[in-house]
Amino acid sequence: MAIKLSFKEYDIALREGRLLGLRCGCGDILCPPRAVCPRCGNAELEIIQLSGKGKIASYTTLFVAAEGREKELPYAMALVALDEGPYLIGRIDTNCPDKLDLSVIGKSVTTGHGVFGGDKYSAGEAAYPLFRIED
Repeated sequence: MAIKLSFKEYDIALREGRLLGLRCGCGDILCPPRAVCPRCGNAELEIIQLSGKGKIASYTTLFVAAEGREKELPYAMALVALDEGPYLIGRIDTNCPDKLDLSVIGKSVTTGHGVFGGDKYSAGEAAYPLFRIED
């Protein structure tokens, strides 16, 4: 079974300002990429470009980091319901993550990217979704 959209391709597109996903014949849209549709198990998936727009469904502020990531603290992570349907986890673009409150739930966001430096637990540098809250 060939992987339709690899994480490397997803990463490159994210760095270029494009958020890619996969559409299944059952109608489900997947993001980030997966080998098969979790709803129906189909591996016949079509690569699509997503708008990157959505709304914050939930968030948390992290004050304890994984080993080697202490300099990044604090930072805020969000679960965003993308306009096309899937949920995506990423960071919230803010200078004051410890000042966020529940009023961010339901706020509209656009998706950009940040770059995560490699560490001893990863395969190296990678892009991650970075959500910018729209006013």
